Amino acid sequence: MKKMVTVVMVAAAVLGSVYALGDKKTKQTVITVLDYQDATAPNSFEDNKLIWEAFEAAHPDIKIEREVLFNEPFHQKTAAYAASGKMPDVFYMWPAGRSSAIHEKKLAKDLTPFMKKDGIYNDYSKACVDPAAQASGYVAEIPFGLTVSHMLYVNKAVLEDCGLSIPKTYDELKAQVPVLKAKGYETILMANMDDWVMQSCLFSAVAGRFGGADWADKIKAGKAKFTDKSFLDAVKFIKTLYDDGVLSQKTLATSYGDVVGQFASKKGAYLIDGDWRVGAFLTDTSTGKALIPPADQKKNIELINFPEIPGEKIHGSNSSTLGVGYGMSSKLKKGSKEEKAAWELIKWLSGPYVQQRRLDTGASFPSLNSGIKYDNIEPLSQKRAQFYTAQTISTPVFDSVFEGDVPSVLNADLQALGLGKKTPEQVCKDVQAAWDASK
Repeated sequence: MKKMVTVVMVAAAVLGSVYALGDKKTKQTVITVLDYQDATAPNSFEDNKLIWEAFEAAHPDIKIEREVLFNEPFHQKTAAYAASGKMPDVFYMWPAGRSSAIHEKKLAKDLTPFMKKDGIYNDYSKACVDPAAQASGYVAEIPFGLTVSHMLYVNKAVLEDCGLSIPKTYDELKAQVPVLKAKGYETILMANMDDWVMQSCLFSAVAGRFGGADWADKIKAGKAKFTDKSFLDAVKFIKTLYDDGVLSQKTLATSYGDVVGQFASKKGAYLIDGDWRVGAFLTDTSTGKALIPPADQKKNIELINFPEIPGEKIHGSNSSTLGVGYGMSSKLKKGSKEEKAAWELIKWLSGPYVQQRRLDTGASFPSLNSGIKYDNIEPLSQKRAQFYTAQTISTPVFDSVFEGDVPSVLNADLQALGLGKKTPEQVCKDVQAAWDASK
């Protein structure tokens, strides 16, 4: 490898001088980047070379100083930058929710003028460049695509070993618990130890089933409360999952990094995660190996929505939101070489080459309307595409519409609920209090 990407931890106190200065020896323009990446994920090592080093090779006049974090450390660092009022030149961000402070403080530039100037605005799906879909009211980041936060991954080999088939209703799923247990299998695997997984990857979908597509809008408009029956029913259903053994308390001690290995090694029949998790099971191009080999993906793994829930208001709905992307610091001087370099990087990261790479590795499905090839993707990615075509009603992802402490309070209370330390009524009361305090 000619050159390794340098991952630099840059203190907020010295960012100002870094932003303004280029490398005097080489006359390069230096741009700082805050990136989000799971270093243990398949293809992450190759991404450094094929995405980041490739950009620097094509732009020798630009030097990238890239800080890479994952999960809560990333969000904590982002919050610190946002609190200081100054973000790195380019940064990974969400359309709302976890990046709300960036949107509210206008710390990211509107990318629409840059896209239109370069004639690429219409290359993206209308939904992905809809300014109303981002909390800032403008296109602060170019989403990689649309994201479904709930997916039920099915291992048919486990079901067949137990003489079972894919359930269509919750009652059918519940009936499988003792059969699977008798053979030594868990029913649903889930990384509920982490402080965001339950509310994002399961509860959001359940809340939509009971509350309808506009449940979050009603709460934000003051027309409904978290203590109302529909939200309470959703919380009660999570308790039912634990009471029925569909979800084991073991999931509360399972980390996000461990759960994919458990599913791949057939520890359980099902896995609940987001659509992005498909990438964890695909072939790592640096090793030629996959957690679930393509032949096994094709034969044994299915991707479905959660079965019909008793008492649900709408059938077959699922939680979805705009995907993530990269934003540009609003502090960059208009027309400066730093702004131009930052835009070149964002355009690259949002363009056909990188979106093709993200599709091939299962990281995301493209927001570009054309220029992407789908013929070489692995079976699980093909099934992911089919999953999208079967979706009907979209409902909100909790941490994409509620910010601050509200998602954290909900997730912590749902963990306590699973341990029997909170009642559904207490959960709803706590979340309402957190919401009231956030206003």
